[in-house]
This record gives sequence, structure tokens and C-alpha cells, in this order.
Amino acid sequence: MHSERARQWVHIGSGLFALLLRLLTSWQAAALAAFALAFNALALPRLGGRRLYRPVDEARGFPLGILLYPLAVLLLVLLFPSRLDIVAAAWAILAFGDGFATLIGGATRSQHLPWNPDKTIAGTTAFIVCGGLGGMAFAWWVRPAIVPPPPLAFTILAPLAAAIAAGFVETIPVRLDDNISVPATAAAVLWLASLIDAAAWQTSRQAVTAAVPLGVLVNAATAWLGYRAKTVSRSGALAGFCVGLLIYAGGGAGAWILLLVTFLAASITSRLGLQRKLVLGIAEERGGRRGAGNAIANCGVAAAAAVAAATTPYGGSALLAVVASLAAGGSDTVASEIGKAWGRSTFLITSFGRVKAGTPGAMSLEGTAAGMIAAFGLAAVGVAGALIPASAIITVVVAATAGAVVESALGATLEAPAILNNDLLNFINTGIAAAVALWLA
Repeated sequence: MHSERARQWVHIGSGLFALLLRLLTSWQAAALAAFALAFNALALPRLGGRRLYRPVDEARGFPLGILLYPLAVLLLVLLFPSRLDIVAAAWAILAFGDGFATLIGGATRSQHLPWNPDKTIAGTTAFIVCGGLGGMAFAWWVRPAIVPPPPLAFTILAPLAAAIAAGFVETIPVRLDDNISVPATAAAVLWLASLIDAAAWQTSRQAVTAAVPLGVLVNAATAWLGYRAKTVSRSGALAGFCVGLLIYAGGGAGAWILLLVTFLAASITSRLGLQRKLVLGIAEERGGRRGAGNAIANCGVAAAAAVAAATTPYGGSALLAVVASLAAGGSDTVASEIGKAWGRSTFLITSFGRVKAGTPGAMSLEGTAAGMIAAFGLAAVGVAGALIPASAIITVVVAATAGAVVESALGATLEAPAILNNDLLNFINTGIAAAVALWLA
């Protein structure tokens, strides 16, 4: 019979293998992770491992989470072959954070989170504390094997930041397996933190410090006006303030103006053709008010890139990522809202079959055209704000379109079964757009 407690202790205990990363080369670590994947798939069921199978695993015929765990470790090793301390920290956050969150959350009578009744405050706290401490310890253990050794500040602070981010993602009410979302989030935060350079920060510190007071005033006023105009909810105003401040301080006034134009484009198009959207039942929830999730999903990548612009030696690339991600988020909203308002030929990108407007993952010729025009316009705003050169406009448009296509494909296949929700799809869209823009550049 299935034992969830036993499954979680195995989940935690498997993290101890990360201690070997101090002694192994990247290819040896990858080979062991591949062996673990094969072992879990072929040998574990014959050695009593079916006790770890959840009922859904039995119904499916294979244990998805048990296979994704070593696969995630394998991908981490392949992505960061020269930074096995990042692999160790992300692995520890997955093992100890996720494992102890389930054990402690299930053993205590703690208050449930308002946005996800399946998660508790105690469980999320355990995730951050145990994952953060485990990430620090394992990053410190592997640190001597890295050449040159990473700064001690990175080893201490970056795993904690990664655990906080991964802990938040773990509470999102979707069916995406934690063995994917947790290590992906932790690794992304750790990678960004590894780019931070003391000399780069010293160069930009004075400008950032001078921008903060005005940034606070401007974003507080904008958040209040947005709330009064009913374009954002209370949580959306707070999240928008935080995101806006990071973009203003790190990317400068030009980046913040692009953010404002993006928000206005999304808000205005949400109200176009509203009567038809209401009749069809596809209008935005809460009367089009954006919440905290929407703000983070559409602007979180841009905020992270703005921080990178001020703290890393890659300022130009980071600003390109700011423009590409904001253009992707804004143009995607424009495409969706125009398509729902006036689209007459709505289809799924996965099959090109005709579907109703508002279907998850649906695209329309009218909406796609509007989205590309919006991406071009937003890229032009980025040029006017001295964020990117004029030669990068086509790069931004192509990147934003690529993000929209991937989002539509994922939405058509994964949104209906609740594996992903709209906010996660938007975040993926902006992240892919930033990555494609950097690759093309």
C-alpha cells in the first residue's frame, strides 16, 4: 500500500547524493543521474518501490514524479556543468524544501494559504527554511570544487533567495509537478545571482540609489491611480508597485515608460469589444482588473532583467531582455483581447482546427496581426527610451512572436487539465521571448 511519508523520506534522502558533486566531474554526475533515471523506471518497481507509487501513478501505469526527479537533476548537470554548486543547491531545495514541506504541512494544523487551500503556512515556511538551509549547506560543500570558487556571499544568500522563489511557485494552484517547477525556479534564481558582479554594481550603485526615491513616488502614484481606475486589484497594485520600482531603479526611466505603455495597451484592449466578450463569456475576470499574479507573470522577467542590468556586466543584454519580455507580455494581451473582440477565424496552433474565441491556446489572424503590430510599437518605445538600438526592433518582434506561439501551444495542451494556468503561461511567454531575443542577438 502507498505510504506518502515513506515517499517523502526517500525524496529527502535522495538529496544526500548531491554531496557527491564535490568529488565528481560534470560528465560523471550526468551519467549517475541518467543511471538513477533508468533505475527508477526499470528496477525500482521490482524491488518493492511500488509502495512509493501514489494511486494516480498506479492508474497511469508509471510514477511520473519519481521519474522527473532524476531527470531534473540530469538536466541541471547538463545546463550547469561548470557550476555544480548551483546544481547542488537547486537539488537540495528540491529534496529538503519540497520533502519537509509535505511532511510538516501534513503533520500540523496550520492555516491554509488563501490562494491555494491545498497548501498551508507551516508547509510553505518549512519549504523556505529547510530548502534554504539545505541549499546553503550543499552549495558551501561543493564550493571548493568550483574554479574559481564563487563568492561566499553567493553561497549564503543565493540559495535562500532561490528557496523563497521556489517556495512561492510551489504554492501556485496548478497540477504541474513540483519536480519540474521547483528545480527550474531555484536554478533560474541561482543562475541570475551568479551573474552579479561587485564591480558592475559599484558602477551603477549611485544611479540606482538616486532613482529609488523618485521611483517610489512614481510607482505609488501609478498604483493608486490604477486601483482607483479599476484596472488593477489591491494585490495587483501592490505587486505592480514592487515590479515597477525594480524596473525603474534597474532599467531607468526609459524602461519604466515602456512598462507603463505596455500596461496601458493591455488595459485599453481589455475594454475593446467588451459587450461581445461578455455575451460570449470570455471577458477578463474581475472586470479586467489585473491581480498580483498577472503583474508578476507579465513583468517578473522584466524586473529580474532590470536588476541584472544594474548588477551584472551584461547591461546591454539585460535591457534587451527587458524590452523583449515586456513586448511579449503586452503584445500577447493585445492579440488575445483583439482576437476575442473581433476575431472571426480562431484556431488552435496544435491542430489548426477551428475553435471558439476564448478557447485556451486559441489564435486568430486578426489577433496575431494586432499582436505583431503591438510588439513592433513597444519595441519602438524601447528604442525611443534608449534601451535598445533600432536594429533590434525585428529581433524583439520575432522573439515576442515566438513566445506567443509557444504559449498558445502549451495553453492548448496543458491549460485545460490545469497543469498550467494563465499566469504561468504568461510567465513562460515572456521568459521565452527574452531568451530568444538574447539568442538572436
